[in-house]
Amino acid sequence: MAGFLVTKTKLTALGVIGASTLGSLVGAIILFAVSRFLTIARLENLLSTKFFKLLGFKKEDAQKAINWFDKYGTGSIFYGRCIPVVRSLISIPAGIAHVSWPKFLTLTALGSLIWNSVLIFLGLYTGKNWQIIVKIFDDFTIVILLIIIIACGYFAYKWYKNRIQSK
Repeated sequence: MAGFLVTKTKLTALGVIGASTLGSLVGAIILFAVSRFLTIARLENLLSTKFFKLLGFKKEDAQKAINWFDKYGTGSIFYGRCIPVVRSLISIPAGIAHVSWPKFLTLTALGSLIWNSVLIFLGLYTGKNWQIIVKIFDDFTIVILLIIIIACGYFAYKWYKNRIQSK
């Protein structure tokens, strides 16, 4: 939408990219700063609350997230900024892992800058048809969520199978 507005208003592409990247960075900083006070035990306690259980989270998810972050390293901060859903959550394991502020800010700013630039320029390119891009990204999000659901189902099956075999 912002890319489209650049074609119809006095907004500039660089200004919109700068503002959207700054907004992304501010949100990420808040989540990262709060997460630095979390430990795995605190995160597990948080995920054990009724609210997070209703959202489908389990206490074990905390350790899984940390293990995933440890496996892929700090580069996942950069790449995570370009993946719907993950882009909002990647700050949590980064905060718990106590990634340095300069590294976190650099990777977050660069990843957000690229993601926001792509979206803005797609909006510019499509002009009045910006709704097409929204539909594409909505579809992309659904595909990613389906892949995650399938993967979770597979791992749940493997876990259950291993649990049955160990008894």
